[in-house]
Amino acid sequence: MSRIAQRFEQLKAQGRTALVPFVTAGDPGPATTVPLMHAMVAAGADIIELGVPFSDPMADGPVIQRATERALAQGVRLADVLEMVRAFRERDSETPVVLMGYLNPIEIMGYAAFAERAQAAGVDGALIVDVPPEEGHELVTTLKAQGLDLVYLLAPTSTDDRIKRIGGVASGFVYYVSVKGVTGAANLDTADVAEHLARIRSAVELPVGVGFGIRDAETAARVAEVADAVIVGSAIVGRIEALAETPERIPETVAAFLAELRTAIDGAR
Repeated sequence: MSRIAQRFEQLKAQGRTALVPFVTAGDPGPATTVPLMHAMVAAGADIIELGVPFSDPMADGPVIQRATERALAQGVRLADVLEMVRAFRERDSETPVVLMGYLNPIEIMGYAAFAERAQAAGVDGALIVDVPPEEGHELVTTLKAQGLDLVYLLAPTSTDDRIKRIGGVASGFVYYVSVKGVTGAANLDTADVAEHLARIRSAVELPVGVGFGIRDAETAARVAEVADAVIVGSAIVGRIEALAETPERIPETVAAFLAELRTAIDGAR
């Protein structure tokens, strides 16, 4: 059983919802990421979603796009992200880490090399935004051979057939995009989210995390009532951006925000 599956089983037994923060690796500089990961865990993060910088982040809104640009300007590449995970594992052998990104950097490294190096570094899974299940057979096989979970996105527009297809290939959990558009867009309707999650759960046995549009503790609490995981990205990355010139303040500031979310999420259950 993967670390991701173990974590969700533990949380289910405790009657708790997972808190999954997203940050872009190397933003605003490489030295910030590992201390920030540890601070997020100390504040209550259950799984960390670590963004791999890429020059054309098509699914991301302007806040995360700017984070990617800052990381790329610092020379951060996929190999560097794997080294960050390796360094994180020196002190934390339990918290699952999922890489989120796009296929191009993995193709450059090579599927087999990526899977082997990711597993050796302590990565638990990957969410590759631009790999639909119909086209990802080789990647899925290669990652699963190394024991890595492959997380997929579902959206409000996903058909029943698409939900079943993804349910058949995904592992770890599935990520429900709660609003139409890019990351950081719009305000979510939790009643609508609940309806979609019911439809997803009728076809998918995995835990369902909800992201996009979760900006504060109140929203996180509402989502926690219906989801297995609350995924928060742009609200965190925006705080990092505001402190880009004083990076030493980032871990404490992000941790304080996550602690608010953790309290709200636990209160909702």
